[in-house]
Amino acid sequence: MKLLNDVIANIEKIDYALAKETQRRLDSLTKPHGSLGRLEELAKQVVEITKVKNPTLAHKVIFTMASDHGVVEEAVSAFPKEVTPQMVYNFLNGGAGINVLARHAGARVVVVDVGVACDLSPSPDLIIKKVGYGTKNMAKGPAMTREEAIKSIEVGIEVFEEEFGSKKGIDITGTGDMGIGNTTASSAITAVITGASIEEVTGRGTGIDDKALSHKIEVIKKAIALNSPDPEGPIDVLSKIGGFEIGALAGVIIASSSRRIPVVIDGFISGAAALIAYKVEPKVKDYMIASHCSVERGHRVILEFLGLKPILDLNLRLGEGTGSTLAMMIVDAGVKILNEMATFENAGVSKKKR
Repeated sequence: MKLLNDVIANIEKIDYALAKETQRRLDSLTKPHGSLGRLEELAKQVVEITKVKNPTLAHKVIFTMASDHGVVEEAVSAFPKEVTPQMVYNFLNGGAGINVLARHAGARVVVVDVGVACDLSPSPDLIIKKVGYGTKNMAKGPAMTREEAIKSIEVGIEVFEEEFGSKKGIDITGTGDMGIGNTTASSAITAVITGASIEEVTGRGTGIDDKALSHKIEVIKKAIALNSPDPEGPIDVLSKIGGFEIGALAGVIIASSSRRIPVVIDGFISGAAALIAYKVEPKVKDYMIASHCSVERGHRVILEFLGLKPILDLNLRLGEGTGSTLAMMIVDAGVKILNEMATFENAGVSKKKR
């Protein structure tokens, strides 16, 4: 746990020292004050996070973490667990939704096997850092050991640091996931940490029908009752009802915050990871940008609990980092407004009379 503790120690509370100066710059641009709405807010947030007056977001990175879940044994998903490795290969071949959107946004996708339940063929574009071959069935006992939970978070930190230290670097981080059964784990985490009812936070995931949804809710109730996770103990929650990819994404969020790099949170699974990261170190909340509000009903509960305002609402529920990638373009647009738009003085445009 030394790595995790060391990284947490480096996370600073945002002091907002540049807020007034940034606002003056925004107000001097050739537009009515506040007329670019969230774009201006996002530009200010990036300045405050990075402590850079004129930041650039040239290096966009999506971390897509893949892992399997033992709870799939309980028939909580419309798809079999074999889809997890199949989709990882799809990512590596560039054919998934995240690949298309990342190309569009000029982002690179880092694909990590943190717990797929089989050995994947080596690829130069695949990082293999298995914590285990999928979690255990949380309806029959803890999903993982406490040591594995800590390791999954530290894997996320390690992968982030490796990419950050590479020649390509990172200016803005996005989170993404792949793992059949992970909406079940995310619903359980959300219910425990936020205190919302299981019915309120459990959705249809991959597209299950009403009967399967009722069964999924009962499985989650059983898992929580059996394991009794501590709402104030994020490692305990992760170990008992979580997933390896959720832990790894929490690690990415924590590591990105420690480097003063904005982290764009994807949908429901990434939201569950954000809850874990927030409970580990509350200061990370101010480094997060919510990309969108997922169709998964529990995601709105997460956003409200964390006090995050989503940029987009497009009825997305794919995961992979697709929402993060779309929102990154909006964040980048706000930063470019700050950096590239002319001031009234420079453009020779008259200011408003009063």
